[in-house]
Amino acid sequence: MTITKKSEGKKLTLTLEGRLDTGTSPQLEAELKSSIDGVEELVLDLTDLAYMSSAGLRVLLAAQKVMNRQGKMTVTHVNDTISEIFEITGFDEILTIE
Repeated sequence: MTITKKSEGKKLTLTLEGRLDTGTSPQLEAELKSSIDGVEELVLDLTDLAYMSSAGLRVLLAAQKVMNRQGKMTVTHVNDTISEIFEITGFDEILTIE
């Protein structure tokens, strides 16, 4: 998985490309832990994310909990495959998806 980071003041955008699964979720988790302090708006751009496992969902849920305390989190450009995963798991009710 490739993570592209763009920071604009208190807004952080992470663009994910590839697969977010058991093997790659620690990479996203580490990136979030090192980058999220002081962020008031977190955007996760999933334009090029092909797959997400339960390990990836866990990382997103943890990020949402942190952002509930310090600002807001938005998930953007969700493809049909990832959208279906969010619907089946109920994450479409937890996350702000645009």
